[in-house]
Amino acid sequence: MKPSRPLFLVAVVVVIALITWAVLRSAYLSLPPLPWTAVPTLLLLALGEAFTGLNVLRRIRRRPSDRRAPDASRKPGPKPLDPMAVARLAALGKASAHSAAVIAGVFGGFAISLAGALDKSTPRHDFFVSGGTFLAAVVLVAAAFFLEYACRVPKGPDDERHGHGASRA
Repeated sequence: MKPSRPLFLVAVVVVIALITWAVLRSAYLSLPPLPWTAVPTLLLLALGEAFTGLNVLRRIRRRPSDRRAPDASRKPGPKPLDPMAVARLAALGKASAHSAAVIAGVFGGFAISLAGALDKSTPRHDFFVSGGTFLAAVVLVAAAFFLEYACRVPKGPDDERHGHGASRA
């Protein structure tokens, strides 16, 4: 599995936003008002993934040479992570980044479609809800990227000797 590519996710957001904008030009009047509940949900997911990323980063980046003689005043270091758990977290980060990019595209398309109708009450409400949801989805994409980054194996001293053509697997 390769890490998510930012340019691909930007392309997903743009394409989905254009499709949403095209669909809403004719179908907006038949839709109910947008709920605001997606904003806190996406932000809570982003917070959870960022916290998990910090924890994983701290536990993966620990160095075996940091282990000194046990000292009563020092806390023991973090426990190592199971490699399968790290792989699952990397998959979660990748899936979250891609799904949040689709959500950002949908709500970005909503915001673009409604930008011209801000003088009416319901479209104005939907514009602000869709803009907030778009921003929350972008925050989730950033947190998912961080989780993916945190799950990478750090480069060791052997990596410089092998060069670029060697596999790290």
